[in-house]
Amino acid sequence: MSCAYLLVSHGSRDPRPEIAVQQLLGLIREQAKEGIFDSACLELQPEPLHQQIKKFAVTALAAGCDRLQVIPLFLAPGVHAMKDIPDEIALAQQALGENMIVDLQPYIGTHPNLKSLLAKQISPKNTASWIILAHGSRRPSSQAQVEAMAENLGAMVAYWSIAPSLEAKVKDLIAVGKREIAILPYFLFPGSITDAIAQSIDQLKLQFPLVNFYLAPPLGANTQELAQLIWDSINT
Repeated sequence: MSCAYLLVSHGSRDPRPEIAVQQLLGLIREQAKEGIFDSACLELQPEPLHQQIKKFAVTALAAGCDRLQVIPLFLAPGVHAMKDIPDEIALAQQALGENMIVDLQPYIGTHPNLKSLLAKQISPKNTASWIILAHGSRRPSSQAQVEAMAENLGAMVAYWSIAPSLEAKVKDLIAVGKREIAILPYFLFPGSITDAIAQSIDQLKLQFPLVNFYLAPPLGANTQELAQLIWDSINT
């Protein structure tokens, strides 16, 4: 029997992430020879995630699938990826029984090709000093992955919700004479946070008028490449 695949994103009141997820689903379906695909959200939905999983699993079972792969669209091993989603899957599995096996796949931030996706975002401005701006997590270990990737790419790391902040890292670079600074939001999709990042960079431009700032799009802006990365993770 074939597999069913469920992409799980965070969820947002902003429509742009959901539009991006549906575009990803369309691209993945074009590559798939079998199986059915859908998406769900961890938060801001009328139903909790475990009920969304159960509903999709029932549909998948009727279509001839006996296994459901849940793919978290998360970049870092924060609470959502490491606890919330596994807990919701356990609840769904309990409700479904043995008729459908629900497997949790690694979150896409672990994919080895993610580094090459970041490198492509950086390459148009390879003369700039780069800052990778991640969300940050209250789990200290969750920062290690992005910091290792940034070091490998010759970039610095700042965080939106914890220290060190973007402004602090910008000041560090200016203090050593850097006058071309580029920021890569370590986020999959545009939304309220990426809008706020753009506003903060506008403020930095006013604060430091002699510095040239460049803001790259979030990682999911290259939908085809991200879809390929997700497809590769499904087939690994």
